[in-house]
Amino acid sequence: MLGILLPFTALLFRFFLPSKTLWNSLTLSFIWLTVASFILFPYSGELYISNYCYIDSLSIVIIILTFAITALIFIARQKTIIASNQPKIFIASVFALTIILVEAYSASHLLNFYIFFEASLIPTLILILCWGLQPERLQAGTYLMLYMIVASLPLLFSLLIIIYKNSHLDLYLPYWKPPVSTSLTSIWWLITILPFLVKTPIYSVHLWLPKAHVEAPVAGSIILAGILLKLGRYGLFRLSINFPSTTYIVSPYIIALRLWGACIARLLCLRQTDLKALIAYSSISHIGLVTAGIMTQTQWGWSGALLLIIAHGLASSGLFAIANIVYETAHRRNLIILKGMIRLFPAITIWWFLLSARNLGAPPSLNILAETILITSTISFSYFTTPLLIIIVIFTTAYCLLLYSSTQYGPLRSYINPWNLLRHRHITIAAFHTLPLGALIIKRELLTLWF
Repeated sequence: MLGILLPFTALLFRFFLPSKTLWNSLTLSFIWLTVASFILFPYSGELYISNYCYIDSLSIVIIILTFAITALIFIARQKTIIASNQPKIFIASVFALTIILVEAYSASHLLNFYIFFEASLIPTLILILCWGLQPERLQAGTYLMLYMIVASLPLLFSLLIIIYKNSHLDLYLPYWKPPVSTSLTSIWWLITILPFLVKTPIYSVHLWLPKAHVEAPVAGSIILAGILLKLGRYGLFRLSINFPSTTYIVSPYIIALRLWGACIARLLCLRQTDLKALIAYSSISHIGLVTAGIMTQTQWGWSGALLLIIAHGLASSGLFAIANIVYETAHRRNLIILKGMIRLFPAITIWWFLLSARNLGAPPSLNILAETILITSTISFSYFTTPLLIIIVIFTTAYCLLLYSSTQYGPLRSYINPWNLLRHRHITIAAFHTLPLGALIIKRELLTLWF
């Protein structure tokens, strides 16, 4: 445990270093934290550290993903150092967000988790407003705050009712009782999980996500896709475990809404012209399967949901990272005019193909295992979901092929600057996102030992 906590605490004393030295030091430190966490932490059983810190095999998997994505953010955003665009403020924002997320995933008390759940919005908003690319980032920030705050206020009221009825909010004590009468259980439960559904996000309350992705810098997009959206799914995991019978009552309605939303999101992917908006809508469609798996209340559903959380965190953030490479080269994100990348730099095309295949769920990768388990568990929950799942699979293939072919083939535009592609960090960021997706399928049991 000290091998994890000491380096993480020592990072606080490095802010007096020069910006470039600090940047490299933090990148190496978070890579070390990822490796050390993967080796030293137990993947079965529980680690009760204090009254406020509780880690089990579910928490540690997502904490490791948080460390890994943070290291990849520093690699992808080295341009901030080159341009001297307030690098220390950027580092402080990312570091604060990482601390908040680690505290949220290791919180043993539901009220503490709620506080960190809401606190994660502040560094994210700073990243969007300070390093966003367009004037519309103010509107994106407004969407983000309004959706999250409005949806989370009913949860705070629900927590007060739960603690009055159960006398505690400790996540590690099972068998909670619903705090309302049987006739109002469904309504109370939907109000309680609403902020997690918005954070996930569920279709119809998803508009903040494409806005935030399009206006955020590459670091903001990687954070949203790789780390921040996992908070909603983690909250669903924790509450559905403590209220299994209540979850089962509303499961058919939420699964139907999520699968219909996933179908519509995939159709929207086919008509997107903005590269980042297309990847953002693909995230919404993938997340629909995750929520459906959690709501099935089966071991297979939970296992597939956790596997897809990890797979989506790496594949989607990797697509945003290489989409930023295209933007640095062409200074445009419009798919109609982005053509010919395969002629300009074939090495990047290889990573485009691999990440698009991972996002599609092509073997061998963690994605295909996760999606196969989720589809099987959803069909076993209800055979009526089969047509929707067939539509989801077909249109997933369609938009992944569109994403790859639109950027790689066609005539090369004269305004593209080929020198911007020749950076070692571009190959590094693509490799670090892609290779773990193939390697983790070999030791997939490490991700599911908490069941």
